[in-house]
Amino acid sequence: MIFADEPAVLGSLGFRGAIFDVDGVLVDSPHFRAWADALRELMDTEWAELRGQTSYTPGTVHPGRVPAGRRRPAAAGRRSRRLGVLRRARRRPPGRALRRSQAGTPDHADRSRGVHAFPDAVRFVLATKAADIPIAAASSSKNADLLLRQVRLHTFAAEQHLDHPLIRPGLTLLDLLDADVSGRDLPRGKPDPMIFLVAAAELQAAPEGCFVVEDAAAGMQAAKAGRMAALGVARLADTEALVNADADLVVRSLDEVSRPALAEGRLARTTEA
Repeated sequence: MIFADEPAVLGSLGFRGAIFDVDGVLVDSPHFRAWADALRELMDTEWAELRGQTSYTPGTVHPGRVPAGRRRPAAAGRRSRRLGVLRRARRRPPGRALRRSQAGTPDHADRSRGVHAFPDAVRFVLATKAADIPIAAASSSKNADLLLRQVRLHTFAAEQHLDHPLIRPGLTLLDLLDADVSGRDLPRGKPDPMIFLVAAAELQAAPEGCFVVEDAAAGMQAAKAGRMAALGVARLADTEALVNADADLVVRSLDEVSRPALAEGRLARTTEA
């Protein structure tokens, strides 16, 4: 467990708000998958000779990694550089690859296979609600609401053999939110804390009483700049990047976060509670 500064431990005060990024934290959406498919096609064809010189494998390009917002092409390029692809190709991915990464439009997201909730994330949201902590979504994506609305909790519960009093027929993941500031036209994006501060205000919670759940270093930096506790989800084993961004706790799955500690206003692993 890593605590960077005091807001990560609130003791008897408890947390007053939980703020979640969406794409890559709560849902595995079509946005990244479209880009991943484009890169996979390139690595199987015109970049095939480079494949053995990079760290690329289909498994390293995991859905949910590239945000669904307006910075998606740049994020795709950054992900390619981390894999060593662009360094070997000495150029950015061709325009067609990045254009395909824009496939996360509402029409695309409506496809039944397009949006999937991360099971650990839904369980964690339900546990957060059970601890009487209000929750908000804060994503730069204009499509975040649509993605959350695609997750039917009753269907999810049946698939996961989950029984929970909050889950009723017709309820979606969006319905569990107490506030949603996703897609707002704010003058500054992450790592500026503005979107998280707006979310805290709509939850009527002081920033110091909130924690943020993010999967990107910029999100961790934004949370800390806003004086909030930062919980990093390293779904791609990118723990080091999140730690270096001053995350208070980094886990591979939200199932690793202690529920009793959460209710006490602490971020801790289940083995450390």
